[in-house]
Amino acid sequence: MASNVMLSVETILHLTRDHPQIVMLKHEDWPGLSKLTRVRRESGIGDTPRLSILTGNNGLFLPQEMARGADGAMTGFAYPEMMVHVVRRALVGDHDGAEDVFDAYLPLVRYEQQLGIGLAIRKETLRRRGRSPARGSVHRDLHCRERITTN
Repeated sequence: MASNVMLSVETILHLTRDHPQIVMLKHEDWPGLSKLTRVRRESGIGDTPRLSILTGNNGLFLPQEMARGADGAMTGFAYPEMMVHVVRRALVGDHDGAEDVFDAYLPLVRYEQQLGIGLAIRKETLRRRGRSPARGSVHRDLHCRERITTN
């Protein structure tokens, strides 16, 4: 979605057949549930390898996407433990339980979706949870920069 390039199911399956190194689809159509269903149904049949499908969009449709065959999520939501619980419940067929866990966090999921400030909200939430984004990377980068400039 960020690039506004939308691929049809036919294109995704064609690319998967022609390029066996493509093993995963990050599904971010909004909501695109019927597309996800078709990709799941039609991949892994005949000469089309099975694609792993990970969802994005901050997990806004995670329970519904899991119910339609997604394998998991790859998103930056500030409460990843919720995503883990939803995915685990969905993978064992407990879709009602997955929805219940998700519903408890839905206001936060929607709050992070705000245009222009959503990412700042996520970063502040992570900071308050003691998980400042990129803290370790910044220190590591500074150490590397010192080594490069002193040698």
